[in-house]
Amino acid sequence: MLLDQETENAIVYELCRLLGRAILPVSRSDRPDRAAEGFGTAFFYTELVGATDDGEVVHEWLLTADEVTRAGYGEIGLRASVTDPADAAAEAVELPGFADRWLHLPAVGLAALPTGGLHGHAEDRGWRWRTQQVTDAVAADAEAVARLGAEPGSAFVLALGVADDGSRPLEAVIERVVRDGGALRITTELPAGYVGAPVFSVEAGADGEPALHCLGLVLPAEAGGHPVATFDRIRAALVEATAGFR
Repeated sequence: MLLDQETENAIVYELCRLLGRAILPVSRSDRPDRAAEGFGTAFFYTELVGATDDGEVVHEWLLTADEVTRAGYGEIGLRASVTDPADAAAEAVELPGFADRWLHLPAVGLAALPTGGLHGHAEDRGWRWRTQQVTDAVAADAEAVARLGAEPGSAFVLALGVADDGSRPLEAVIERVVRDGGALRITTELPAGYVGAPVFSVEAGADGEPALHCLGLVLPAEAGGHPVATFDRIRAALVEATAGFR
């Protein structure tokens, strides 16, 4: 769906309000004493895996593009808005053996990190996470993905860019997404730090009100744009890769 500018601006505001604390900055290098050699964005996703009498059973993941995680050392940055107390964000989460910590799904272009270690890291240091998540209800299903066609539609990318001073500001940009063969693609090349970031669209819901979908995540640039790893494929790949642990 291609939206008017006023509606697009309103959605950007709502995205930052509803999901601004779902994303974290990621950087990678060969070793701890080297400057970062690559930057990306990761986001929290809660996967619905079942239900019991006590409620829903979910798995929480940190998702990003696989390329972002292919390094010997990495850091997951913290922001004052996602830690309690806020001053706990002064130090990044340092991760030697970075690539080995992720579940790699290269057929999708995805890397997924179970978040138990991140919660343990916080507990050991006397703070807790204060985050938002892309939920299974927001993540687009196969039907929502299939409804996007070859005509450009409004898309919204929520990311942590890379400023000249090395800081990672929260940024929400309005882009265009199209179907290119059997895949979705953002039609322009995005700035540094955006690979791995979640991509959103809006369509009319059953009640006529706008319905927000997370289409998937930004993959590395190709031919002047970015392929999107869509959530129909992400869900299927996670289920297959973790079938023995559910």
